[in-house]
Amino acid sequence: MVYQRSIIPYLQSWSGKQGKKPLIIRGARQVGKTFAVRIFGNSFDNFIELNLERASDAALFEKGLSAKDLLSAAFLHKNMQRKENGSVLLFIDEIQNSAPAFELLRFFHEDLPELPVIAAGSLLEAMIGRKHFTVPVGRVEYHYLYPLTFFEFLQATGETELAKAYQTVPCPDFAIDMLQQRFHVYALVGGMPEAVAEYARTGSAAGLNGIYANLMRAYQDDVPKYASNNTQVAVLRHCIEAAPLEAGKRVAFAGFGRSEYRSREAGEALRALERAMLLYLCYPTTAVQPPAQPDARKSPRLHFLDQGLINYTAGIQAQYAGVKDLHALYRGLLAEHIVGQELFAQGTVDPRKPFFWVRESPQANAQVDYLLPWKAVLVPVEVKAGATGTLRSLHQFMDVCSHDMAVRLWAGGRRLIETRTVAGTPFRLLNLPYCLAGKLADYLDWAFG
Repeated sequence: MVYQRSIIPYLQSWSGKQGKKPLIIRGARQVGKTFAVRIFGNSFDNFIELNLERASDAALFEKGLSAKDLLSAAFLHKNMQRKENGSVLLFIDEIQNSAPAFELLRFFHEDLPELPVIAAGSLLEAMIGRKHFTVPVGRVEYHYLYPLTFFEFLQATGETELAKAYQTVPCPDFAIDMLQQRFHVYALVGGMPEAVAEYARTGSAAGLNGIYANLMRAYQDDVPKYASNNTQVAVLRHCIEAAPLEAGKRVAFAGFGRSEYRSREAGEALRALERAMLLYLCYPTTAVQPPAQPDARKSPRLHFLDQGLINYTAGIQAQYAGVKDLHALYRGLLAEHIVGQELFAQGTVDPRKPFFWVRESPQANAQVDYLLPWKAVLVPVEVKAGATGTLRSLHQFMDVCSHDMAVRLWAGGRRLIETRTVAGTPFRLLNLPYCLAGKLADYLDWAFG
């Protein structure tokens, strides 16, 4: 199955820029970085791919060649005849395996500014720390790739007309029920490209467990590449096993995943996995207006790489059968998590993590699921059940913030209402079906802009 990722238009725009810098695509293993670049590479007359997990490809960068000579050597190494006056794309995959390759990126920018150069790395931040890479500050650009979004899932599974309806703001009312049904399938399958491709081929999620198992095993096998010692290997492997079961929850480092590991051990391991982009630690804030500073002293909420992997690890796939409201599953954590997965995936250039709001006091605690920076305000976003779902925490936020805009993502339809908090503060509440979470910024512009 061949389908395009949403990164392709970005790559097209980047490659046509004057003064472009080498582009590093970052993301966890198996999220489709190599696939996307190969699709993009088909539009070039000359496409050279070097995979630095291969010793012969990596050896090219050990010779001390200039950027121009390296390009010529790559053509010879690949036994490729360069098409005269043809366009060229150089792709350096798994660049984290070679410090010289990483350092050479700056010279591609300085000596061959017209040449589009893309590098990709899965464990880049972890390897930078271990191998003491020299980061070519100001000489490279970054783009972040995540599992397939719901929009990409629709395209990959042949739902092209439904994908067009999804992209339309506001979405036609007649398409919402079908989008919500397909979003439930997306929440079951997840966005890992191999799992999506198999689902698209068979139309069934029944045969995907082998794919999920292999992915989890591959992440375990990667651990020695960025662990500093054998003790950390054991802690990291435990955290990989436990993290999908803790997804969507606020976690404590000490004893993480019902272990005996101390706070420092588990905290270091979880932060290493965050650098590998297998999970994200989202810290709360007490701010109600920008700038909002997450409070690292409070317990973070853990988000895992992909919802499909969570379903597999937790053994809850059968619970999706016939479900009409994701919030009814797993104490509402799955609905909140898949919304988070959609929000994370919007940070392709600016990877700042979404945060959530808390008010913790001896009398009562409050927590709003997400705060979304929009224009000059922080908009509270709650992921709730149907009309009966309470909005107590959101009301408390609206009582102390300086604007009147709030969002509820739910299993119902789209509507904008004027309402009041329990304390009497008036505000506007945008109700959206949670299948539209990935378009939330566009709907804020539509409703409040």
